Amino acid sequence: MTTNIPNHRISIAPMLDWTDRHYRYMARLISRHQLLYTEMVTTGAIIHGKGDYLTYNEQEHPLALQLGGSNPVDLAICAKKAQDYGYDEVNLNVGCPSDRVQNGRFGACLMAEPALVAQAVTAMREVVDIPVTVKHRIGIDDQDSYQFLTDFVGQVSEAGCETFIVHARKAWLSGLSPKQNREIPPLDYERVYQLKRDFSDLVISINGGITDLEQTANHLQHVDGVMIGREAYQNPYIMSQVDALFFDDHATVLTRHEVVEHMMGYIEQHLSAGGRLNHISRHMLTLFMSIPGAKQWRRYLSENAHKPGADNEVIRQALSFVS
Repeated sequence: MTTNIPNHRISIAPMLDWTDRHYRYMARLISRHQLLYTEMVTTGAIIHGKGDYLTYNEQEHPLALQLGGSNPVDLAICAKKAQDYGYDEVNLNVGCPSDRVQNGRFGACLMAEPALVAQAVTAMREVVDIPVTVKHRIGIDDQDSYQFLTDFVGQVSEAGCETFIVHARKAWLSGLSPKQNREIPPLDYERVYQLKRDFSDLVISINGGITDLEQTANHLQHVDGVMIGREAYQNPYIMSQVDALFFDDHATVLTRHEVVEHMMGYIEQHLSAGGRLNHISRHMLTLFMSIPGAKQWRRYLSENAHKPGADNEVIRQALSFVS
């Protein structure tokens, strides 16, 4: 595996219900340099919602906020808020295919409106200094020609977007669930490679179906960055090699047990603030993937972390199965 590829973007994908601030805190313990993304947050939630949707832990940097929306004015407001909160990047979601997202006129359906996406990028870039990036598919429905893809990237890049994260599948906006849209449309990595060749001045990252770091290194022979999705959640410790392989940082990596010890301190703070153990422990279930005792660890946490009053003693008991 070729590993002498410094300064490339290795990131964990924004994943709804998965990459919340608790998961991101754990992910940062595993790798100091990978770029982390929030779950997609809609402009409506940020502007009109009652909660604070932008809070994060300072340890999470570098950190990008992914926005869902299509109104350039609202997106600009939210981008400015993101910069004020200290986010390192704002990313526009033009890849999610769910019906709920389409009904809000954002996500993958926006690939059919490159002029609107360009307006949104312009509006955000006018009010922030941090990078404004776009995550999208290679096509939607029957609009899946390479020309369609290049027209989209061309128009949006003219608005000043310099970084595109490309999920190497098209999206079917009807007939497939979001889960099916992550699995059924075939991957076409070569199309993303060609995009980089044709837009050599842009930063092109690739996403979709990437399950190990050898694949990551291979992709980096053709594109500028790699975004890892489900594998980074379902087997998070795979990212423990990222710093050494791709950032030339050979500092000592925390062991899985040390990650748990750090998480217990974080859990204590969360419980003291009125939180529940399973808010955090659900992200830790797969930390010991392929390690003897992993099944017992998962089972014990699953059966006990949700109970009233559950605290770090549940973590200690679960840890005894993999000690």
